Amino acid sequence: MNKKTVLILCTGNSCRSQMAEALVNHDLGANVRAISAGTKPQPKVADGAIAALQDLGIDTQGLHPKDVDAVMNEPIDLVITVCDNAKEACPVFPRAIPSLHMPFHDPHGEPLESFLKVRDEIRGKTGGGSRHAVGS
Repeated sequence: MNKKTVLILCTGNSCRSQMAEALVNHDLGANVRAISAGTKPQPKVADGAIAALQDLGIDTQGLHPKDVDAVMNEPIDLVITVCDNAKEACPVFPRAIPSLHMPFHDPHGEPLESFLKVRDEIRGKTGGGSRHAVGS
């Protein structure tokens, strides 16, 4: 079976999309390959996002913000926008790609508890305990 590739798109690619990428790859990696990017990427992944993922024992090595242009030629099967700004600024891909909008609160600059709450909401909607799993 070929893995489906899901692009998780956000504005800064430093919080929500990074957590979603890591969670999907961890929880659904046998069937789905997640990548993430931003329309205006930040210089680094937010410390709270890293801490929230490490709290679950998820490897955060290699996570770094990427510009959406860097993934334009990937074989993407689905685009998921996790913030309203990314939905509005979603680029036009070289071919038609189905998209899904799943907005989450932006915990950037907030205490770790906010990151943990958003992490758990993302996990619930992407397949870590949900019957509405991405890629199913």
